[in-house]
Amino acid sequence: MNQQEYTLTIYTENQVGLINKIAIMFSRRKINLESLNTSPSEIPNIFRFTLVVKESETVVKNLVRQLEKIVDVFKVFYNTNDEIVWQLMALYKVPTETIMKDVKVERLLRQYGASAVVIRKDYTVFETTGQEEEINNLLNELHKYGLIEFVRSSRIAIIKSSEGIHNQVLQMEKNDPTKLPINNEYLNHKSMIFEM
Repeated sequence: MNQQEYTLTIYTENQVGLINKIAIMFSRRKINLESLNTSPSEIPNIFRFTLVVKESETVVKNLVRQLEKIVDVFKVFYNTNDEIVWQLMALYKVPTETIMKDVKVERLLRQYGASAVVIRKDYTVFETTGQEEEINNLLNELHKYGLIEFVRSSRIAIIKSSEGIHNQVLQMEKNDPTKLPINNEYLNHKSMIFEM
């Protein structure tokens, strides 16, 4: 089976325990999550999960079908890396003294577009955004200069296709059968029905 990286975008209601339901689906199928992020979406009260998996398309398609059966899930999309715009964010903590002494470090940070978030006497925290390779390359370079700490975020992604989920959700709400009026043929005859 030909495995590749897929990004799943899951649009949901914000319900307690939902992340557990989703995680169980992955663990039952022995699918490893490479990355998991959750955030509000552009639609009020609707959240989006962004998950990254390395699997075959067949496995991913089946997984999407199962995820869409969860009551609180509105829609699930899966995309290859070519079909999305995606970024990671990273924080690097480096001794301030090293940055002040060595011009190479400053050049290196500028080369990777890093910006200072916190500057203290003992350390400076830099932030970058980019693809995994760029972030790892800067990490490897900063190890040479006494890197103190490093952390990287989960993937955040937007689908390249020009139409987002917004119109689809509005259409789903419009077609929601629970909002249709219920006709009760006995409603106009209640006095006859309830008379003893």
